[in-house]
Amino acid sequence: MVELPDLATRPHTVLEPSRWRPRAAAHRERARTWTAPHLARRERHEPHPVVDFLFEYYNLSPGQLERWHPGLDVGLADAPEHAALGAYVTRDGVSTVDAGRLASRVRGLRWTRSLLAATLDRPARYGCFGLHEWAMVYRSDQPRHDLPLRLGRSGTDAVVEAHPLTCTHVDAFRFFTPAAEPRNAWQLGREHQLAHEQPGCLHANMDLYRIAFRLLPFVESTVVLDAFELALEIRTVDMQASPYDVGAYGLEPIPVEAPDGRAEYVRRQRDLAARAEPLRRALLDEVDRLLAHPAAK
Repeated sequence: MVELPDLATRPHTVLEPSRWRPRAAAHRERARTWTAPHLARRERHEPHPVVDFLFEYYNLSPGQLERWHPGLDVGLADAPEHAALGAYVTRDGVSTVDAGRLASRVRGLRWTRSLLAATLDRPARYGCFGLHEWAMVYRSDQPRHDLPLRLGRSGTDAVVEAHPLTCTHVDAFRFFTPAAEPRNAWQLGREHQLAHEQPGCLHANMDLYRIAFRLLPFVESTVVLDAFELALEIRTVDMQASPYDVGAYGLEPIPVEAPDGRAEYVRRQRDLAARAEPLRRALLDEVDRLLAHPAAK
């Protein structure tokens, strides 16, 4: 690691190829645990309701997930693959993230900081029982997934009608069917997100993945892969607790229509929330670091 002067125009540190290439390779191999099977399934036109969601809904490609970035103020010596990226600048054979691009991101970073901080400060709720997925198919002939319903159409509708809907997540609520919307405790729009996002929500914790990759390339990519792997576990629980029969994918249902299933859902929900908390704090620290950077002023 070589220290460089003139920090306004140069990276704080430079990593030689012997240092950064093993990191990039290890990151790529870790990501390929998930990207390689996904790409193989896609080639065969085989859908997967858990993994596909993370690549399609969140819209980060497998190649982007595999690419390692060192983060702001870290230069890479002899890195033509990074030099070719539009977000990097190269000087004297050293490629680094273009800090000049940070200023245009400040408004979004401030909103993200508000969301992360508000969610951390709010008590967790554990009474939704994953019924957001049920509300997305309530009284509809067009379910979001091409999968059978465990309880059939009438049985699925009966579960929604037997339990209060208490969804706090804007981006889950927007997929509720028109018949389900008025049954929710809150009518949610984007303007309500800062007031309602809470750390017990599976989708709020899964969305940490979106927050993480939207910080690229200004943050080191490991935090993105950490968020992806947590999101994958959360999505698995999400589908197990859904009205769909996902047994063909080796997933046992969490039958939230029954007391034991609801208890199991809350147990899993609490565990995932506890694991999301340090990641949410780490992302808040990253956002604060970027907002404090001279290039953000």
